[in-house]
Amino acid sequence: QVQLVESGGGLVQAGGSLTLSCAASGKIYSILRTGWYRQFPGKQRELVASSGGTIDYADSVKGRFTISRDVAKNTVTLQMNALKPDDTASYYCHALVKTSRFIPEYDFWGQGTQVTVSS
Repeated sequence: QVQLVESGGGLVQAGGSLTLSCAASGKIYSILRTGWYRQFPGKQRELVASSGGTIDYADSVKGRFTISRDVAKNTVTLQMNALKPDDTASYYCHALVKTSRFIPEYDFWGQGTQVTVSS
């Protein structure tokens, strides 16, 4: 039983900034990896940024977005700068979580938060 709660979505102008936050709660032994995905209407969900042993970014957001993780607090943040209209999407928090030391890790997802960038 793990819940991911997102916050920070909204409407911003092109060139503006927005910060998304995600807090994980519930039965958490450890979070192996966490990050953000986004989904455009009618398209597959795609990786935006993730953090674990390594930090990965989609090419389309490199230099503009920054992912930060607080392991002790089970939170992850996505700082989005220089936003463009094609960043408009539903953004989903993701975490790969072990709920017990002897149970395999599972993927958990937030409910999604809308980011809309106007031109």
